[in-house]
Amino acid sequence: MARRFRPHSDQLARTILEEIQRAVPEYAQPLEGQFGKVITVGIERAVLNCIDSIEGRGIAEQKWDELFRAIGRRVYNDGRSLDSLQSAYRVGGRAAWRYISAFGQKLRLPVSIMCVSAEAIFAFVDEISAYSVEGYTMAQARAAGTLERRRQRLLERILTTPPSSGQTIAAMAAAAEWPVPESVTLVALEACIDRPHTPALHSDVLLDLEGTQPYLLTPDPARDLPILKSELDGWRAASGPHVPLAEAATSLHWARRTLDLVHRDILPDAPITSSGDHLAKLLLLTDEFLLRQLSTRALAPLSGLTPKQQVRLGGTLLAWLEYRGSTPEVAEALDIHPQTVRYRLNQLVELFGDRLNNPESRFEMQLSLEAHRLLNTTPLDVP
Repeated sequence: MARRFRPHSDQLARTILEEIQRAVPEYAQPLEGQFGKVITVGIERAVLNCIDSIEGRGIAEQKWDELFRAIGRRVYNDGRSLDSLQSAYRVGGRAAWRYISAFGQKLRLPVSIMCVSAEAIFAFVDEISAYSVEGYTMAQARAAGTLERRRQRLLERILTTPPSSGQTIAAMAAAAEWPVPESVTLVALEACIDRPHTPALHSDVLLDLEGTQPYLLTPDPARDLPILKSELDGWRAASGPHVPLAEAATSLHWARRTLDLVHRDILPDAPITSSGDHLAKLLLLTDEFLLRQLSTRALAPLSGLTPKQQVRLGGTLLAWLEYRGSTPEVAEALDIHPQTVRYRLNQLVELFGDRLNNPESRFEMQLSLEAHRLLNTTPLDVP
């Protein structure tokens, strides 16, 4: 049977190819170039392998399985559809069966042989299809790994200081298949458990979750931050300001500073703490060394008091500065008697003297005392 069918192999291959081009839209155009060559050779080898199998010629030596894996890889690398390829296999199987069925009828082959032939054809189609899926998947995984590495390098380059040139970023972004946005928001992350859930975000979000200070970059915070809130299982997060791409490192700096203040219980813990909601506090606590220097000078008159007295008079002074010297409002804010306020204010006048009448001195006092309130420290004790 194999010997009598072999002269029909070329015609069957042409018939299969024509049927595939008729039934599968993606293959309707002329199959040219390397892809056309691979598909044509694949069909020819599929037909010949069936005949060789009947004659027992040792298919394994021909590495036909690798041929169909190669077809799967080619389909992925050319950006073609795996669904179309699988449809082509099914269409080719049906075309082969119709051809062989007509051939068998001419030879008056027994029904039992024709049934076995049909089973063999469709089993073979399933097998070569599986090899192509395997090749496609392997190419996809390899490309995904390469793309991920390119995106990781791109993210690192975006955050270099000083910033890389626009041409460098554009070239790396093209290689990483990442559309370059005009502006971005950086989000600092902190893992709250050993193996937190990986957030599922849009493909244009760049992430680094493996470093000691994980973070992500989003070109569209209005779109991604609400999604991120629902995906933060096991994470604490803080977002920096939305900035031009060249200033991404600045956004990440303030995101991390915000997260640090959340971690220290200075800012409230939220699913995502926005730096934009706490700009005054971030500015005030930007440099705690300078704060210590300012506090030492502005609040020097309190240095001779005990920590408890410093806290009591410092709180009264801050309230007096905030309420512009209104004794009733200061008393209400501190929940003490107005007479107690007057007594403490007399003490402050004795300590600070004319400084209380100097606008610059009052401003420095208020900054220092407000910082101490945020840090929960005594007026002359800055960590």
